[in-house]
Amino acid sequence: MRNYTMETRILKADQVKQAAEFIKKGELVAFPTETVYGLGADATNEAAVRQVYAAKGRPSDNPLIVTVSSVEMVEKYVDHLSEDAHRLIKAFWPGSLTMIFKLKPNALSKAVTGGLDTAAFRFPANQLTLSLISEAGVPIVGPSANTSGKPSPTTAQHVYHDLKGKIAAILDDGPTTVGVESTILDMSVDQPAILRPGAVTEDDIEAVLKRQVNDERHHVNADQAPKAPGMKYKHYAPSAQVYIVDPDDRWTDVAKWIEAHPQPIGVMAFQNTIEAIDWPMNAQILTLGSNSRTASRDLFADLREFDNHPEIKIIFTQGLIPTGIGEAYMNRLNKSAGQMHFKQL
Repeated sequence: MRNYTMETRILKADQVKQAAEFIKKGELVAFPTETVYGLGADATNEAAVRQVYAAKGRPSDNPLIVTVSSVEMVEKYVDHLSEDAHRLIKAFWPGSLTMIFKLKPNALSKAVTGGLDTAAFRFPANQLTLSLISEAGVPIVGPSANTSGKPSPTTAQHVYHDLKGKIAAILDDGPTTVGVESTILDMSVDQPAILRPGAVTEDDIEAVLKRQVNDERHHVNADQAPKAPGMKYKHYAPSAQVYIVDPDDRWTDVAKWIEAHPQPIGVMAFQNTIEAIDWPMNAQILTLGSNSRTASRDLFADLREFDNHPEIKIIFTQGLIPTGIGEAYMNRLNKSAGQMHFKQL
């Protein structure tokens, strides 16, 4: 087993070449995207890829996203890119859409694919990371750069908290702007299927394809291999129990519940919700901004902030109507909460 005692360096924009040298040497480097920070390793180096699973504590049958800096890099490994795939590439790459394609035989290690004959590819909208991949000359795997099961990292500091001493470096480009992981679309089937919602919505995709896509976001059984990250195992959970405050719940009732329980209790809500309530002293409050986009951007960062306060055992978080990016927000929040709601208390 690898001895995790290395120094983890924080690299800035002018140190991309140094980050690429770590990748070439088979080391792990966390990298920024517009969604969350990813954990990079040479996708063609099986030993390096296996280190990613070890560093994260990630189950070995949970496939990894392959992050690229060009369409040509995808074509090197993929059996065929359909006309629909090219339409989506033109519309959304670089950007927050990951697509699953069938691979050429033995194109990538089963450590990358989770033993499947498909792989998920992503072309992120972050110039630092595109430069990193181009400089390294290879695609890199890119799961979220966090301890498996915990909220995804949206700053270099989040990565350092989880993975210091386990990876060589973190390429720091400040906070991410989207805050929830990319949409995953399965293009290896006859009718494209969304396996994970993100900033690129079902409506966005259907507008480009001019046809309906399937919604196959389901839990995978213990004896099944998931086709995409986030389908089988617990994700995004802080140490405290999260409860969703649904749109039809009254926040005055939440405040009364908090007042009746003397321990510190976390609250994550829109700013106008926060300002409208007379909160008891034991409510510890973090804002989710003013709309579904700011809520998605701030969700993981706020959950991680409460993890810094172990005295907080309960977090009440504002639920949204699952439309647009609100669908991605609710997908992550439901998994963080384990489907627990305020009305169940």
